[in-house]
Amino acid sequence: MFDEILPTRGCEYATSVRDLTRNPWLRAGLLVVAAGLAVYGLASQWDEVHAALAELAWYDVAGAVACALAGLGCMLLAWRALLAGLGSPLPLPAAIRVMFVGQLGKYVPGAVWALAAQVELARDYDVPRRRSTTASLVGMAVTLVVGLIAAGIMLPLTSAHAAGHYWWVLAVTPLAVACLHPRVIEFGLNLALRVLRRPPLEESVDAAAMARALAWTTLGWLFYGAHAWFLISDFAGKGGGGGSADKGVHTFALALGGYALAWAVGFLIIFFPGGIGPREVALIAVLAPVMSSASALVVALASRVVMTIGDLAWAGTGLALGSSGKTRAIRPAIPAGTPPTPDPDPQPVPQRADGSASPDR
Repeated sequence: MFDEILPTRGCEYATSVRDLTRNPWLRAGLLVVAAGLAVYGLASQWDEVHAALAELAWYDVAGAVACALAGLGCMLLAWRALLAGLGSPLPLPAAIRVMFVGQLGKYVPGAVWALAAQVELARDYDVPRRRSTTASLVGMAVTLVVGLIAAGIMLPLTSAHAAGHYWWVLAVTPLAVACLHPRVIEFGLNLALRVLRRPPLEESVDAAAMARALAWTTLGWLFYGAHAWFLISDFAGKGGGGGSADKGVHTFALALGGYALAWAVGFLIIFFPGGIGPREVALIAVLAPVMSSASALVVALASRVVMTIGDLAWAGTGLALGSSGKTRAIRPAIPAGTPPTPDPDPQPVPQRADGSASPDR
């Protein structure tokens, strides 16, 4: 569908598809479909979802929603830092629109829709496709690796039994840390793109931008863990009585580690839109040793509701900001006398019947 992500057949086909993706009616239709599939994922399990929410205190659900929104916001800032490090800084309203409206594509069956939508939306702000693709792929890799590190560190802290059960997660944590080096991430992604016969990443992300992205991603995972803690604490206990602080630490470690591992499972099994199904199964498996299967199911379903609400709320914010007028990308200052550089993602020039360039170009 998009010339740098999905295969195309010649320049004419790529040009016609690119023009089609700029059709506002097509975009609106795809957005409605993606949002509808997200809502359908909840409506299809409404009886179980309603029962799950009924077992939770309203203030815990509200706290979980607030933490989910904050966590998603941190992931936005991490992606924005990567894009700025590649040379295309976006104003915050534009970044919200590109990331979260595009991210609704993850609820559409298929592995590339969210990425493809983000790349195409970024073109509205003069961001070259290969550059936005690089930022999105590196952002996904960083989010996954930091999540695996969180699982490897936190899960063994929950109990002696958990330390023996999840030793393998802890064992691969040093390898995951090494994978955070920009060169390692670049090598791994380029290797995957070569296997898929896709062009390599545009360029490496500089160390400063990667450090900012790591900081925001780490903070985002802490918020994700807090959202799960609000939901788990009703069943695992926030404390109260002797050893309440220690119990609270163990509960948060379980929430962060368990959700991080479940999210990674849902992310890696790409055949399920938005990780629906595998993430819940993995989370129930992690929680089963410390609470009943029914309670674990409640937490898993409530977490899905909360995260979907977060996705829809941020996407709605992006649409509201986008409707007030597009803000073009901020271009870095170019010193006087610098020769012009070619457009890394040129658009076709309209032609007249006699072959000359159209005057409205």
